[in-house]
Amino acid sequence: MFDMTLIAMGKLKEKFYTAAAEEYKKRLSAYCRFTLLELPENRLPEDPSPAEIAAGLEKEADVILSRISKGAWFCVWTPEGKTLSSEAFAGKLREVKLSGKSSACFLIGSSFGIAPRVKERADLKLSMGPMTFPHHLARVMVLEQLYRAEAIQAGSKYHK
Repeated sequence: MFDMTLIAMGKLKEKFYTAAAEEYKKRLSAYCRFTLLELPENRLPEDPSPAEIAAGLEKEADVILSRISKGAWFCVWTPEGKTLSSEAFAGKLREVKLSGKSSACFLIGSSFGIAPRVKERADLKLSMGPMTFPHHLARVMVLEQLYRAEAIQAGSKYHK
């Protein structure tokens, strides 16, 4: 069975986001061994300088990079990434599986972004589009798209 990991910076606090995330985690388990890793965001001052933000992202980068399984295909969700339809995303995951990879790791960075060296490590950079979403909602949206991609590959009626 394919291993899929979502690394997310920070913890969900609101019950409605937590409930939605748990539902998609449960659904994904029918298709893959799914793991959600919640890593702590680096604490920054109330109004951080660009240098403080960069230093914080570098500290997060050390932790993130240490948690990516060796040999895993790695995808980051970032505003400057590519936009794909759900079908194209499912196709990309299918390609990854057919390439012989046994695992994929996805990352949703912190509210200040992702360190450049983490983005450079990515096999694919994806974007949710030009709109801005709350960080916790973005996690639910990524989980839903992971589930949808698996459902599309399986020929499920969910996507219809």
